[in-house]
Amino acid sequence: MIPTFVIFLREGIEASIIVAILLAYLDRIGQRRHFRDVFLGVAAALVLVIGGGVAAYLVIKQYEGSTVQTVFETITFLVAASVLTYMTFWMQSHSRTMSADLQRRSEKALNGKARFGLGLLAFQAVGREGLETMVFTLAIVFASSTQSATGAHGKALLLGAVVGLAVAMTIAYVIFKLGRRLNLGLFFRVIGVVLMVFAAGLLADAVENMQQLGWLPFLEHPVWNTSSFMSENSSLGDVFHSLLGYADQPTVLQLVIWVTFVSVSATLFITMGRRARRGSPKAVAGEPGTAPSASPSAVIATDVAGPVPTAAPAATTAWQASGWSGGPAVR
Repeated sequence: MIPTFVIFLREGIEASIIVAILLAYLDRIGQRRHFRDVFLGVAAALVLVIGGGVAAYLVIKQYEGSTVQTVFETITFLVAASVLTYMTFWMQSHSRTMSADLQRRSEKALNGKARFGLGLLAFQAVGREGLETMVFTLAIVFASSTQSATGAHGKALLLGAVVGLAVAMTIAYVIFKLGRRLNLGLFFRVIGVVLMVFAAGLLADAVENMQQLGWLPFLEHPVWNTSSFMSENSSLGDVFHSLLGYADQPTVLQLVIWVTFVSVSATLFITMGRRARRGSPKAVAGEPGTAPSASPSAVIATDVAGPVPTAAPAATTAWQASGWSGGPAVR
């Protein structure tokens, strides 16, 4: 439940931010009639992603217990870990320019076939997040050792996804409708580190499968055996396996891969984040409500949260205060 909750929470917030940017921009330029086109694009992306995910799962279930399933699961683990890592680093380095990029693409769509262009833009943006979520969810399901043992476990994974998405929508509403100040910058930094641990667990699972297939016939000796203390097949062991990549009998290669990936990726992520925050533009003292012009995300701030009160200090709009633009959150 916990892994799907985290994944859907993170991806839900990111997708809602993308949709909010598009809608706020259209509202600002008086093109609210195109809201429907954006929603149609979002709906089409969701239908395609959900349909594709269910179809992929049902197809591979037909090969349960076979080499085909092991190979497919291994590929899914590797793809999910790669996409998870790339997406996390990409968002950290491009968050400050995402708003400007979406607005620029929206302008091009409005200059052409607006309905088709805006729908396609929303479809691409949300579809990317949905595709990532589908791959991660399949990987989590395959990594769950009790997935076929109990129906309750599958329901727990589904519940985690539903709750995560519901919380994401609530946070999005609080930020964009009520103008509350939430430190989204801190949220994405913490979740980013958690996702690096997720990715390490998926890589360890991939290594385990490849050693079983004979593709990596070295360093196969178990480091420890904690099956009597907490079996990987137990409910608690399965939670730790899905969340942290826990194995009751990990091989030397699995442990090396897990430790190396977590150490390197988490260190790089934290270091790059600190550099980005130190180099982010600060609020310029001047007229009340003035935001730094170098931060593209600030363009969307007043559109989403409404006009900035004249008594408010600089850079205290909901968008900037959320920390999303990469700068420190204003409290």
